[in-house]
Amino acid sequence: MDVRDILKDGYGRLPETIEAAVRDLTPEQLRWAPRPGANSIGWLVWHLTRVQDHHLTGVIGGEQIYVTGDWGPRFGLKSDPSDTGYGHGPEQVARVAPADWETLTGYFGAVLARTVAWVETLTPADLDRIVDRNWDPPVTLGVRLVSVLDDDAQHAGQAAYVRGLLG
Repeated sequence: MDVRDILKDGYGRLPETIEAAVRDLTPEQLRWAPRPGANSIGWLVWHLTRVQDHHLTGVIGGEQIYVTGDWGPRFGLKSDPSDTGYGHGPEQVARVAPADWETLTGYFGAVLARTVAWVETLTPADLDRIVDRNWDPPVTLGVRLVSVLDDDAQHAGQAAYVRGLLG
């Protein structure tokens, strides 16, 4: 199996989980948290998409879809390319207010389409390229791709769990 096929399969599993977590939810349900200070479904899906958009733009180049597609206002936010949700406290989590569930799946779909198209261009040798020297050992492209996929899958599962708590 080709490395591109493995990566496309991994990233390609996310839309089903994400859509199952958000489909037909109201804006209020998307902002609901199981307890004060916990993450909402809307925040979890926004965050996992922001991480993929932010981190992969860093290795692909160009501008984030969040900014070029003017997605921020659709979440009640500014289109700040540095805001991925890392370090958000309860008040910041509560500010993420998707207009509807389609806003979440639309933004994720746009980011995923760019990711998959770019993955198609990779060679096995590309995965060894160092993309971040701020860690020891330095982060390779392969490690970054798996790290983003892992983070996305965890947050998609968390969103599905919170959906289950809605009853």
